[in-house]
Amino acid sequence: MKLESPSFANNSPMPAKYTCDGERISPPLNFLEVPPGTKTLALIMEDPDVPKNFRPDGIFDHWLIWNIPAKTRGLQEAQQSVGIVGQNTRGTLDYVPPCPPDRMHRYVFTLFALDSSLQLEHTSGKNDLLEAVAGHTIEYAQLIGTYDRKSNLT
Repeated sequence: MKLESPSFANNSPMPAKYTCDGERISPPLNFLEVPPGTKTLALIMEDPDVPKNFRPDGIFDHWLIWNIPAKTRGLQEAQQSVGIVGQNTRGTLDYVPPCPPDRMHRYVFTLFALDSSLQLEHTSGKNDLLEAVAGHTIEYAQLIGTYDRKSNLT
């Protein structure tokens, strides 16, 4: 399975359009080579580079979606109407754009191919989602985008 974006390459900068410095919309994503037997997909976008003085665990969950139909081959720019959107670190049920306060951060998108639907409340967070996908993951793929506000505010 592969996860790609037509807007940025793996381990490359995300366009400012998808950040707090731009339109604050989610980037387009392509889901490729989804394995046979997949019933649903789940997506997590997280920043593992948060300063510890902001968050002791150093992670910010930007976007969670599960029960995406298996036939879905991607998400269009700004699309959030597929599947169930879960609770991000901010406590809202939507996409939170990258807005690193200090330096370049990585934004890790992880797509899970699952053998079942997930029975989670829409207010569930990442820990609930990770617990639910355990034992149901057929395969997963990752895409990493980077962003540094300083290089975009010159």
